[in-house]
Amino acid sequence: MDIYQILTEYNNPWSSREIFCFSCIMVIAVIMMIYLLRKEKMNKLQAAAILAELVFLGIVFGSTVFTRTGSVRQCELIPFWSWSAILRYHDMELLKENLLNCILLLPAGALLPLIMNRKVKWQEALVFGVLISATIETSQLITMRGLFEWDDMIHNGLGCMVGAVLVNWMIGFFGKKDER
Repeated sequence: MDIYQILTEYNNPWSSREIFCFSCIMVIAVIMMIYLLRKEKMNKLQAAAILAELVFLGIVFGSTVFTRTGSVRQCELIPFWSWSAILRYHDMELLKENLLNCILLLPAGALLPLIMNRKVKWQEALVFGVLISATIETSQLITMRGLFEWDDMIHNGLGCMVGAVLVNWMIGFFGKKDER
C-alpha cells in the first residue's frame, strides 16, 4: 500500500457529527489558548504547537478510527508478530506498514518540545506516543474499525520518540549557534 492509497482509502470524508465534535474541541482549545496567553501562562509558539497537535491528532484519529467502516472485532496479541512475519516470509508490504506506523506519530513527537517549551526526555515522548496509540488501538477494538495490535503501539511510540529527539537536537544545535 503506497502513501496515495493510504490517503485515499483511510481518509474518507468526515460525517457532520464528527465535524461538529472536532469543531467544538477546536473552539474550546482556542478559547483556552487565548485565556492562557492573556494570563501569560504560555507563549504564542506553545499555543500554536498545541493547536497544531490537536489538528494533527484529529486527522490521525479520523483516518485510523472515525472514518473507517466497522466490521468484526480483530486483535493480534502477540508482540512483534509483524517482525516475525517479515523475517520469516520476507513480507515487504508488512515492513512498509511497520515503517509507516513509525512515521505516523513522528510529527506528534516533534511538537512536544514546542508544547512543553523545553527539551522532552525520550522516555516522555515514547510514553506519550504509546498512550496516543493505545487510545487509537482501543478505539479500533471497541468500534470494530481496525486491528488491535501491540506492534502498532510500539511503532507509533518509537516514531513519536524519534520526532521529539530530532526536535530536541535541532533546538540544541540551533540554540548553540544563537548563543555565539
